[in-house]
Amino acid sequence: MAELAEASRKTTARIVWDTADKYLRNIVDEEDYGDYILPFTVLRRLECMLADTKDDVIKFVDSFANMPQHLIDIAVKDRFGLGFYNVSRLDLATIASVDDNVDKSLKSYIDGFSNNIADIWVSFDFNRRAKVLADANRLHAVVKHFSTLDLSPNSLSNTGMGDVFEDVMYRAFNKKGKAAGNFYTPRDAIRLMVDVLISNDDDTIASDHAARSVYDPTAGSGGMLLIAQEALKRTNEKVDVTLYGQELMPSAFALGKADLLIQGGRPDAIKKGNTLVEDLYEEQTFDYVLSNPPFGVDWEVEEKSVREQAKTPGSRFSHGLPSTADGQMLFLAHCASKLSPAAKNGQGGRAAVVSNAAPLFGSDKGPNAIRQWLLDEDLIDAIIALPTSMFYGTGIATYVWILDTNKDPEREGKIQLIDGSAQWETMRKPMGDKRREMSKRNRSVVLEAYRAFELADPAISRVMTPDDFKFQDIPIFRQARFSTQFSEKVVEELRARRDFSDGHVDVLKKLDGTAWNEIPQVLPKLAKANGLKAGIGLVDAVMRAMGVPDEAAAPAVDRKGNPVAADGWKITERVPLSEDIDEHMKREVLPFAPDARWDPAKAKDGNDIPFTRIFYTPETPHSLAEIDADVERIMGELVDMFKVVSDE
Repeated sequence: MAELAEASRKTTARIVWDTADKYLRNIVDEEDYGDYILPFTVLRRLECMLADTKDDVIKFVDSFANMPQHLIDIAVKDRFGLGFYNVSRLDLATIASVDDNVDKSLKSYIDGFSNNIADIWVSFDFNRRAKVLADANRLHAVVKHFSTLDLSPNSLSNTGMGDVFEDVMYRAFNKKGKAAGNFYTPRDAIRLMVDVLISNDDDTIASDHAARSVYDPTAGSGGMLLIAQEALKRTNEKVDVTLYGQELMPSAFALGKADLLIQGGRPDAIKKGNTLVEDLYEEQTFDYVLSNPPFGVDWEVEEKSVREQAKTPGSRFSHGLPSTADGQMLFLAHCASKLSPAAKNGQGGRAAVVSNAAPLFGSDKGPNAIRQWLLDEDLIDAIIALPTSMFYGTGIATYVWILDTNKDPEREGKIQLIDGSAQWETMRKPMGDKRREMSKRNRSVVLEAYRAFELADPAISRVMTPDDFKFQDIPIFRQARFSTQFSEKVVEELRARRDFSDGHVDVLKKLDGTAWNEIPQVLPKLAKANGLKAGIGLVDAVMRAMGVPDEAAAPAVDRKGNPVAADGWKITERVPLSEDIDEHMKREVLPFAPDARWDPAKAKDGNDIPFTRIFYTPETPHSLAEIDADVERIMGELVDMFKVVSDE
């Protein structure tokens, strides 16, 4: 039975997509096929969903002709259980039965839908696309084609229709290539995110009366929300799942809202708006948050609003602001702020957020401050490295941040890094920049490592503490060594000073050969013996002028006893906050620079998550014997090749 249903879904998806070859070819660009096929697919599904009650709904609505629209919507919902409806007596079959004025009839039909889904057609730019087809004399054929498709709930369950829509979306986005990455996250990546997100919540999800809320602030075409719902229902088909999303891009918003709607979702599940400027769920927090925000996209347009919001202590952007060149960390901070707080029953909020490498180690003040907040609050549960070439619009390295407001006791105060970059298979047919995919087996390797936690294979998993990622940059210097030498050049250098006289020349001559560190004590005494003065300023000037680098001399200190740094030798050592500074220096610095000195008081605090460095394993170089053997083998091959050439 399942195989027949799957075959039926695939056949339906193929028939839907055949619209392109039959009616769109040479009329619209291939990459735009989906922009026409998907809206008509949505329209036909909604029509089929409403067909059984449509006549009764029209009569019911007509009886409330003078009632405010929002009250009519409530009345229809109460009477028929419908979240949306259509009051036009037209349908696709009726429109297709008449050749004249198809475009006007279609517009009238679309206008008959309830206000709460009117934004779908506006965002699809439906009327303009219908006009393109009408001008090419193809609109009637397209309307007639879709009017014959059986997309009714009796033929296709919500899940089945979702699969058909997913198939058609995939075909459409495959034509768009890289551009698909703007609003379509690969399903293999989403499934990994969802698997990890709900992995430690299985027991509570399976309980009676379980309820979960799922939110995506960059909802795109709604894939993350739907796959999360599917996974939760697979664990417990009775779990009450409520979906929430927000999306700015019109076409993506239309797809997402429509996809949820044709699978029985709420009309208001996805709202249209700019998440950075206005959080349309401002007073709400959620059990699960998923997001794939844009990489490296500037937020200059939103800057004024974001900076104003950041002034409110404890608000989502109050912890720090990244450069306007890249808004990823704003979304990361936003997702963290939308998590349900920890509860006594063990419940809390968990998030899975995709990023590139920049948020791991951006050194600017803003990213540092945001990471510091996440580390201090122990919100980072895990970070997972994905394979490169996983996304449609970019081939760069990507990561998934797992955030948690109520970690399991054994995970408290710890952060797990999982290197899943090698868990991939080559796609049979690349799509944009996506050339690799994570199979179920690949995903299970990562999931098992997450579950194993501290017992996981260290080759792909490391468990750290927040302090391991916080550091102090400590300036290190080599202590100078000076001998004291008199010269005419010294005299010329000091003559410009008002506190230096000809009488001091003899004093300087007597200083020649004196230990440099003793000048502050010896110089004033010699000057006094000659009836002269040598104040602090002159002492410092003499030390600078007469000091000559001398490796045989004692380490130099100034007149206050502070070590003097050698010119041209100064480095900064990064010491994790989890390490003792002196112990670190003894192990990492002093063996290579025994006379190195440092001052912890001059340290600068910071943080980063050097993911690649933590998992880096240097390759063992070949031994000389192996190299000699390789050279001898290659030389032998060359000799044989020359023999062949000579024989010819």
